[in-house]
Amino acid sequence: MWVHDVALWKNWMVGQALPLWSHAGYDSTRHFYYERLTFDAAPIAVPHLRLMVQARQIATFCMAEHDGLFHAADHALTCLSEVTKRYWRADGQPGWVFAIGADGSPSNGVRDLYAHAFILFAHAWAYRLSGEEALRVVAKQTVEELEKLFAAPVGGFWDAVPLPDAIRRQNPHMHLLEAYLALFEVTADQFYLNRAQALVALALEYFVRPESGLLLEFFNADWQPCKNLGHNPVEPGHLFEWSWLFNTYIMLYPTDPQKERIQAVAERLYQLGQRYGLKQNGVCDGILDDGTLSHASTRIWPQTELVRLLACRQKRALGNGAEAGVFKTLTHIFFTHFAPEHLHGGWIDRRAENGQLAVDHMPASSLYHIYGAVRESVSLL
Repeated sequence: MWVHDVALWKNWMVGQALPLWSHAGYDSTRHFYYERLTFDAAPIAVPHLRLMVQARQIATFCMAEHDGLFHAADHALTCLSEVTKRYWRADGQPGWVFAIGADGSPSNGVRDLYAHAFILFAHAWAYRLSGEEALRVVAKQTVEELEKLFAAPVGGFWDAVPLPDAIRRQNPHMHLLEAYLALFEVTADQFYLNRAQALVALALEYFVRPESGLLLEFFNADWQPCKNLGHNPVEPGHLFEWSWLFNTYIMLYPTDPQKERIQAVAERLYQLGQRYGLKQNGVCDGILDDGTLSHASTRIWPQTELVRLLACRQKRALGNGAEAGVFKTLTHIFFTHFAPEHLHGGWIDRRAENGQLAVDHMPASSLYHIYGAVRESVSLL
């Protein structure tokens, strides 16, 4: 069962999705990726090109080339070179600007932690593919700038500079951990492992709440929940994403003194995510920290995070026989509700609670999530 379903994902990714997004999704004149396409695969003009989207596409196509599944990394590396020119210190200040306008100059000079995490992730994969020493240098300089720009009390970082509000969020820290793990894996530099270890400790101390076992989204300045128990948002997709990251961290650093605790937390997040977040139409968008449903709508990325985690568990002999059935169900949901045949490698990013389309375009940023699921799954073949 696993082999048949994994083959569906692989054939669709290699035969349809990657060709679509490397051709229709790439502006060969400007050397940037389009942020969104119509359902007919025509580019949609947007006033701003966000760093995060470019970085995700760069990383994905470098991964695909490294994995030997698809060859379009030349565009990705060219894009990274152009992105570095246009976004890094582009307004004369440290860090990477959030977005550029149609003329290629900064249109939003905010420094965003989430975007910085992804440009680091892109550098990790570009360096892994090309071995270009300049990429490793820029990555380390970016980390040094990041730690000064976003420095905050009680561990972790502020979300952005200037601050948009007083809320602290787990999400950019999650992707920063992902970037540090990728950089450590390719460089073997203790510099990145130390920072990954600190983020894991932060998550165990504050993000995962002892009263529920769930991982919250929003906190106050002291990393305490913004609301009383039963009123704090939880995203099931992030429970699966963190579970996968904890497992990846232990794989890369098996001698961590907190190994058993980290593995237990990873297992608990997976179990709770399945119990409260997996519904008949797939992984729901949101629950509260008492497990009650808050958002029955669905997006594409939480489905792929559970797919990736299931494949990871199967590969590491953590799963059970029932998980193949869940994988099969999610595969069916993905190819009927989110990536139907008529889109030829494109997707519907979100659906409302009643199943109706809740978006009128195909966002490029989803590819990163989908490829991550396929990449983990293909290892089972």
